This record gives sequence, structure tokens and C-alpha cells, in this order.
Amino acid sequence: MQHADAFLARFESLHPKKIDLTLGRTERLLAKLGNPERKLPPLIHVAGTNGKGSTIAFMRAMLEAAGARVHVFTSPHLVRFHERIRLGQPGGGRLITDEQLAEACARIEAINAGDPITFFEITTAMAFDLFHRHPADVVLMEVGLGGRFDSTNVVHGPAASVITPISMDHREHLGDTIGKIAFEKAGIIKAGSPVIVADQDPEAMAVCLEQAARRGSEAMIGGQDFHAHEERGRMVYQAEDRLLDLPLPRLLGRHQIGNAATAIAALSRAVPQWTTPAAIEQGLLQVEWPARFQRLQGHLSRLAPAGAELWLDGGHNEDGARVLAETLVSLEERQPRPVVLLMGTMARKDARAILKPFVGLAQELLAVPVVHSLARPPEELAAIARETGLPAVSTASVRDGLRYLAARAWPVAPRILIIGSLYLAGEVLQADGSLPA
Repeated sequence: MQHADAFLARFESLHPKKIDLTLGRTERLLAKLGNPERKLPPLIHVAGTNGKGSTIAFMRAMLEAAGARVHVFTSPHLVRFHERIRLGQPGGGRLITDEQLAEACARIEAINAGDPITFFEITTAMAFDLFHRHPADVVLMEVGLGGRFDSTNVVHGPAASVITPISMDHREHLGDTIGKIAFEKAGIIKAGSPVIVADQDPEAMAVCLEQAARRGSEAMIGGQDFHAHEERGRMVYQAEDRLLDLPLPRLLGRHQIGNAATAIAALSRAVPQWTTPAAIEQGLLQVEWPARFQRLQGHLSRLAPAGAELWLDGGHNEDGARVLAETLVSLEERQPRPVVLLMGTMARKDARAILKPFVGLAQELLAVPVVHSLARPPEELAAIARETGLPAVSTASVRDGLRYLAARAWPVAPRILIIGSLYLAGEVLQADGSLPA
């Protein structure tokens, strides 16, 4: 049997475009497989701009705390493709193994028989086939890009659709206004299946509710039908059918309270039999989601200034930067430290919009390269930062940036945040030795 990496490399060459939004090729391949997407346990389908992965991580942790076997499909991966597919089993799910992945790749390649198909489409079909072949109680499926024409949107009659906060991102594929982007995301809403809409930008909320009404889907609305807030160091969740006094989520940031609330609402509506207060509480305390305001304490942290905090987040758009800045402010309120950003971005990203929330909060920025052909040169990012009002220099790598900071005398050890790209986050996790499990 060939190694899975050899199959995955060939999958990259089956279509001239990396992104070509349509459902036809996925539907054709799934038909050859016997339509496994129609033979799954209750499935929860999640779209949105920010918070998709965190919301799924909360749902998985809560379901597994209740004893459920949970299949999970997410994207992109940070270090290895295996992160995208988690197979449920008693006692908690596990990332797909090398052997399982190689066998699944061989099967899907043979059945596809060289037909044109994008990498995401063929691997999505492969995930559906794997999920059908392995028993589970619930499937959690994350949209890759958009929703309406995303290849995950071949599902029929999901137990629930979920739409997390929508903001400006992927304009080249989804549109140049919040309303247009929301229309694409709302394309996952299905007739007869409920939709849980997280608290949203008003324009995005209006579009989602309009599409829900048009399709005859019952909507649960964040901030209206369910609420959550922090009170005296606890999380209070309230909906029509329950009031819960819970611990704060393990994932840091006020925005994670909203993601946790969306997860609770979705599970309560889709699979109430797995949604006990004890399981919810345990899930909040055990949830894991790499590169989401993650404290690094491995190899890279030893290069940082003595006593410094080193954090990593894959945030790469304006709204993600805003919630990160809010999280930093909350940490500053408890323990003030100088804030330094290490940042690398893709060229297509609106760097000024990402930087704006940090002006006046961060004392400086070190621009670093991202190993990708479409990355923005660090010298260009540093110039943009200076124009935005952030003192900035470029550096050859994250390691060099940390050494540069460590060479200084700091009256108070800094709080260092690495941000700007999921590609960069993957590089950093690998360099730190903090690989996703």
C-alpha cells in the first residue's frame, strides 16, 4: 500500500483550479460510491466566517463527554491532513491513522478513475465514505468555503445547520458585501431542518433569517432565542427550555462564550438525548482547538525573552483580529505587559483591516514570512503596519523575531502574539513541537 501522502499529492493534480465552487463533481463521485452522505447518523452542518472550528470543537467535546461516538470533518489542517478527519469510537474519537487514510485514498482514487475533481471535493467525498463505513452516533461537518456551492453541501436533511459569525473574507469567491457573503453561507439551510444562527452583524442576520423563512427552516437566533454571558467568573447560558450555570470555557476569549452558546443551542435542538448539563460542563472544561489563542510552551517559547508569554492564533481577517484584540485587552486588565505582534499574512488579505484593532494596544510588530507562494513579503507587511500606526520591522523568521526580542532588556516581560495566517500557525506549531492530537 502506498503512503497516504502520495495519494494526496496526486489528488492535487486532478483539477487545474484549487477552488472551483460547484456541487456537480462531488455529487457524481458520491453517486459512484452509493451516496454514503445519505446513510449517516444525525449530521450537524456548520458554516460561517469565524468560530466554525471552535463551535465544532465545543460540540465534539460535549458529545464525547456524554459518551457519544462523533465523526468530525474540518478544514484546513494546520500541520497534517489527518487533522481534517476524526473517526468516532467509544471513549473518544481519534484522528484518522496513516493506514486508514491510505486505504481510504486508494479506494476513492480507484472509484474516481481520474475524473477532474478538486482536492477538497475528492477528500470531502472520501470523508463521507469513511463516515458511512464506521459506526457513530453524530457527524459534525464544517463547510470549507462559503456554503451554497461548497462540496459539503450535498447533505440532505441535516439534524441542524449552524451559521457562526459572518464577516468580510474571501471576497474574490463570495462577494464584496456582508449581505452577499451571508447569502452564500445561508445556502446550507435546508427545508425541514432547523438552523441555529449565532449572534450576527444585523445585515448578515437579516439575510440568514430571510433564507430560513424562504426554505421553511425553523431558526434559533443567538441573542434572542439563546444567550450566554460571563457572570462572577462563570458562564450563564439561557434559552427557552433551560438555564445553566457553567464554568467558563477552556478556550480563552469572550468570543468563545458565544461559540460555546451556539454549540449548546445546536446540540439541544439537533441531538437533545446527548445534551445533559453534566456533559456540557465537562465539554467546556476539556475542549481543545489548536491555534486559537493557544499558549505555546515548547521549543519556540524557550527563544522568547525570559518570563514572556507566547501565544498563537490563526486569525486572518478583520473580525478575527477584533476579537483577538479584545482578548488581549482582558488579559491586560488582569496583568499588564507590553504587547508585541509577530505577524505574517497572505497577499490577498486586507492587512490594514487586520492591524487596525491592535493600534494603541501593541507596542510594535515584527513581520515574518509565510512559507507559501501567495504570501505577502514581510517587508511589505512591515511598511503597511507603519502606515497604519504600528512601529514595525521585518525579520527572517519567527525564530529570528523571538531572538531579536530576547536580546533586549525588558522591565516587564512581554506578551507576544503570533497571528495572521493558518499557514503560519501550522509552521509555528510544528516548530514549537505542539502538534495537534
